[in-house]
Amino acid sequence: MTTSDFNGRWALITGASAGIGVALARELARHGAKLILTARRKDRLDALAAELGSRGSEVRIVTADLNDPSAAQQIYDATEAAGLVVDILIDNAGLGQFGAFHKNPLEQEISQVRVNCEAVVRVARLFVPGMVERRRGWVLITASTASFQPMPYFSTYAATKAFDRFFALGLAQEVKRYGVKVTALCPGPTESEFFDVAQAGILRRGVQSAEDVARIGVAALARGKHTVIPNLMGRSGALAARLTPVGIVTWFIERFARPASPSH
Repeated sequence: MTTSDFNGRWALITGASAGIGVALARELARHGAKLILTARRKDRLDALAAELGSRGSEVRIVTADLNDPSAAQQIYDATEAAGLVVDILIDNAGLGQFGAFHKNPLEQEISQVRVNCEAVVRVARLFVPGMVERRRGWVLITASTASFQPMPYFSTYAATKAFDRFFALGLAQEVKRYGVKVTALCPGPTESEFFDVAQAGILRRGVQSAEDVARIGVAALARGKHTVIPNLMGRSGALAARLTPVGIVTWFIERFARPASPSH
């Protein structure tokens, strides 16, 4: 199958107000998909909807904060009420936090688990059954190259992204026989607000454009590829993490990423 199969189908994109989410919306629109955009910031969703609508795309928005456990149901109910059949699910919303775990705000640590893990599962559980019943569908789950190894000073984030990747891989095999394709998108550092929100400017090296990540991710989803790492550095890093003892990997990352004024 090719990206032409997305033409005329409804795609739901979570985290569609910034970064990779915006780029994925534009890329799917380029292939003729109709879009349901959801995120916390209505003003940004309105702006993106206006931009894509001016290019001929059909776009709806649903404002919701996936840090709220009821948000997934709210999004699903909105699509059902509007009679929209979601064939493409882009489970993309996520956030991170850089720093020493014992000093980071607890709420930010817990929010990563809620949004990166719980919300991903809630949204998928609501929309995947319909895909299975129709014997067609595509699910893209945004993981990260951080999912391939533990990451000191990014401990919770890396753990949540490992969850996302393993969840995607397991689900992919479950629903394959029903004609549903699931892809784990594992970008490395990408041009977005992520570094500012996570307070991780130290890791802003060798960044890839969100447009490149989206283009490669959408193409991999169309092909039914279970995992895609969109840049060479990320692929090399993932391979190195598999071949190197985890103690060496974490020692190196801890030395590289240690905050300038480490806590004692």
